[in-house]
Parts: sequence; structure tokens; C-alpha cells
Amino acid sequence: MKNLRSTILASAMLLGLCSGPARADADTDSAMLGLATRSGCPTCHSVEPGATRDGKTPIGPAWRDVAAKYAGDANAQAALTRTVLEGSSPYASHWKGKVTGLAMPPNQVAIGEADAAKLVGWILSLNVK
Repeated sequence: MKNLRSTILASAMLLGLCSGPARADADTDSAMLGLATRSGCPTCHSVEPGATRDGKTPIGPAWRDVAAKYAGDANAQAALTRTVLEGSSPYASHWKGKVTGLAMPPNQVAIGEADAAKLVGWILSLNVK
């Protein structure tokens, strides 16, 4: 358990969550970062905009950018959960020019639908200050 907590804390620091605005529920942040890490999400995404991996442009958008882009969109939760599970089309990329990846691969093997929905809900909540 101690190693898991250390890993989650290190992931949070790496992803920039600790340096960003204070969150209302640190336990939820920790649990969601753990879920994201176990599902491989930090391979392409960070929490904070501008975070880089080895000095390179991120593969996928930062989650705070995703939250800002979809703020107020009533369909965002369902649409983004489907994108996490099924992937996205490289021909419809709305992050083109902002990240190096053109499409999100399907992730149904790495994360189940219920967990994907929880993670997407948490990501969308990052826009709340």
C-alpha cells in the first residue's frame, strides 16, 4: 500500500496536479490519478497544459484543456467516455496542431466502461475552480 501511495503521489507531481490550483477533494484526485496511471493514460496525457514528456510536445491534450474545451457541453461525458473506449478518428482530430498525436487509440482493453466514465467525469471536473 505504501508503494502504491508513493507511486500515486509521484504521478501527481509528474503530471503537475500538485502545482495547480487546489482541488476540493484530494482523495478523489489521488484515486483518479491511480486509475489513470494503471490504465496507461499518462503515456499520452498530463493534467496541466504545457507539461512535457522528456521535453517533447505531448501526444494527447492535457486534461485541463479537455475540461475547458467541453465546459458546458451536456453531451461531453458520454461522448468522451466513448472516445476513451473506442478511440477517435485521425481525420476528425480537433487537437491537430496542439499535440503530436492525431487520434486516440481504443482503450477497452486497459479500462472498463464504468471506470472510463468515472475518469472522464473527474477530467471534466478539472475545469471547476
